Amino acid sequence: MKTTRQITILGSTGSIGISTLDVIARHPDRFQAFALTANNNVEKMLSQCQRFQPRFAVMLDRGSSKQLASAIKTANIKTEVLSGIESLEKVASLPEVDTVMAAIVGAAGIRPTFAAAQAGKLVLLANKETLVMAGRIFTDLVKQHHATLLPIDSEHNAIYQSLPHHFNGNLVTAGISHILLTASGGPFRCAPLDSLETVTPEQACAHPNWDMGEKISVDSATMMNKGLEVIEAHWLFEAPPDKIQVVIHPQSVIHSMVAYVDGSVIAQLGNPDMRTPIAHAMGYPERIESGVSALDMFKVAHLDFEEPDFERFPCLDLAYQALRTGGNMPAVLNAANEIAVESFLQKRMAFTAIPTMIRHVMQTIQYEEMMTLDDVLRTDRLARAESHEWLANLQ
Repeated sequence: MKTTRQITILGSTGSIGISTLDVIARHPDRFQAFALTANNNVEKMLSQCQRFQPRFAVMLDRGSSKQLASAIKTANIKTEVLSGIESLEKVASLPEVDTVMAAIVGAAGIRPTFAAAQAGKLVLLANKETLVMAGRIFTDLVKQHHATLLPIDSEHNAIYQSLPHHFNGNLVTAGISHILLTASGGPFRCAPLDSLETVTPEQACAHPNWDMGEKISVDSATMMNKGLEVIEAHWLFEAPPDKIQVVIHPQSVIHSMVAYVDGSVIAQLGNPDMRTPIAHAMGYPERIESGVSALDMFKVAHLDFEEPDFERFPCLDLAYQALRTGGNMPAVLNAANEIAVESFLQKRMAFTAIPTMIRHVMQTIQYEEMMTLDDVLRTDRLARAESHEWLANLQ
């Protein structure tokens, strides 16, 4: 008899969290939402609690948790409301929890994701920053505590599906030549370079294929999103930078590929819908229904591929530089990018200033090795402070 798998969703009100709940709703005999977490979206969290009746709801923002607790009581829902980062760590590591969907956007998701790994959970990783900022520390923790790590990013999930079943992290013994990481190119792939200076947040967030949150949409427009994925792929698949090739594929039908030494290239295809990789990871090793419509190859008709232009996408080049440098530099890159994107969305600086800020911060902060999570978080604070100082001087 199968038992219902208890799932904590870190970031349930975001796009990944909503898609995860959609898959859970399709399989009530398999999955139960044990805990839902969010930053401050009380209205959406209340709606989710009403429908899924989780045991816990955690709001990172304490004021929002008080509002939610009052609304939960009024609605006579039995969900217990908690608040703060410690509560996020708690619901990610409780013994009752089988699986943790790590989908909090930004550095705020690192600590609860670490807590899940330390508790030996099945970690479905959608939070980029955990691997970007603390790749070696986190992967060592996963191995040490016998946790299981499955990637949720459509590209990394596609690579995972295209690897041999016996893959143990050694590209050579697996006969792998290199990894091909696909990218849509975002909304400005063909825009004149001199037009990028006046890009608005609304334009940057209008992704041609995917329905995503604001931050990740801007990252896609700059291709920093792909740069962060290159760093993630390095840690997930133990691939050196020169074995990870980014390919622009505007249709977003092929989600990534693995090239083998015999000339074969294995790809994973599908409609651009995050429920596919989510359902793959939630059901693994079985296949379960996701709600995504079947890919119509006749409607697709043709597939295009382009080499990325580093002049158009300097953020991608900066990410490769950070990976090759190693140490604290990926964490510096990530922190500076978060502040840059936030400032752009607030219309405090131009779209083209995003890589300028990041480059300045990377050149200003000295290289050092990262040995502990505290080292990573200290670097994050330092890079954010330097980013704010650069922005203040700009204005």
